[in-house]
Amino acid sequence: MYPLLFRTVLTRMDPESAHHAAMVVIRLAGIPPFSWAARALTRPAQALATEVMGLAFESPFGVAAGFDKDALAVRGLSALGFGHVEVGTVTAIPQAGNPRPRLFRLVPDRAVVNRMGFNNHGADAAARRLRVLHRRARRVVIGVNIGKSRVVDVADATADYVHSATLLAPLADYLVVNVSSPNTPGLRGLQAVETLRPLLEAVRAAAGSTPLLVKIAPDLPDDEITAIAGLAVDVGLDGLIATNTTITRAGLVTDEQIVAAAGEGGLSGAPLKARALEVLSIVRSVVPRQFAVVSAGGVETAADVRERLAAGADLVQGYTAFLYRGPLWARQINRGLARDA
Repeated sequence: MYPLLFRTVLTRMDPESAHHAAMVVIRLAGIPPFSWAARALTRPAQALATEVMGLAFESPFGVAAGFDKDALAVRGLSALGFGHVEVGTVTAIPQAGNPRPRLFRLVPDRAVVNRMGFNNHGADAAARRLRVLHRRARRVVIGVNIGKSRVVDVADATADYVHSATLLAPLADYLVVNVSSPNTPGLRGLQAVETLRPLLEAVRAAAGSTPLLVKIAPDLPDDEITAIAGLAVDVGLDGLIATNTTITRAGLVTDEQIVAAAGEGGLSGAPLKARALEVLSIVRSVVPRQFAVVSAGGVETAADVRERLAAGADLVQGYTAFLYRGPLWARQINRGLARDA
C-alpha cells in the first residue's frame, strides 16, 4: 500500500509538508493502544540485540539525526522497530532554519537534497521533552546530536557546543558532535584537526560519563578522515558516525534541471552508498575494535545493513529511505537481519 500512497499522494505534496504529516502519524504510533499494536508487529527479534558503548540496543539499526529534530516522535519511532533514535540536530539557541522550500526529492535516485539549516526549538526545549521521556518506561536508546547555532560566530563555537552538551548530556544515552552539515556557514571548517581538537576536548569534559561521538562528512579526503578518526580516539571519544550528507552531485540519474532546481544542500540516499561504505572501511581500519563506528548514508535494505556490519560498523543508521519505504521500513530490515542471524 505504501508505494501506491507515495506515488499518488506524497509525491504531489511539498516534501517538508509530507514529513510533518508523517510525523503526526508516527507520534500517534507511540501512544497506547496504538503503540501496543505497533510493537506486536515490529518488535525486533531477540537475536538482533547488541551492546555498544555499554548501551543495550534491541536492533543495530536506528534512525539518523534529522528525522526527529525536536525529540517529538521518539516513542513512535521506537514502536516502529528502530533500535535507537538520534534526535536533533539541536542547537543551543532556537532557530527557524533556512527559508522554504528547503527539502527536495530526487525520486529516480531514491535521494533527497536538504538545506534545512538546523531548524529546531533549541536545547532547552529538547531537554524538557527528554526529561518527560526519562520518566516513562522506554526500550529505545536515545542519542542527541548537537550543532552550532547559526547566529554564533565560528570563533565562539566551542562555548555554544558546550552549553548544549552541559544541558543535554545528562538526558542522552549518547551525544554526537555534528561538525559536518553543509547547511550552516563555516560549520564544516570545524572538521580541521587543529580546530576540532579543542572543541572535542571541551565537549568531552562537559559530557561527563555520557558516551560521545563525532559525525563527519563524506567529502573529506581520505587522509583527513584518518586524521579525524585518530583524533577522536586520542581525545577519548567513544565513537564516530560516518557519514553526513554530501555536497557532490556526481552520478545522478535525475533530470539535470530538477537537480539544478533543488540547488545547494546536502544530498542523502542511495547515491551516497558507495562513499559511505568507503569511509566506514577507512575509519574501522585505524581505530581500536572497542571504538564504536556508526555507519550512515545510502542504507535502504537489510542487505545494506548486513554489508555495513560486515565492514565493521557497530550500528547502522538510516533516514532518507524512510521516505521511500514507509512506516514498516525498520520492520522490513529487522526481519531481513533476523533471517540471517
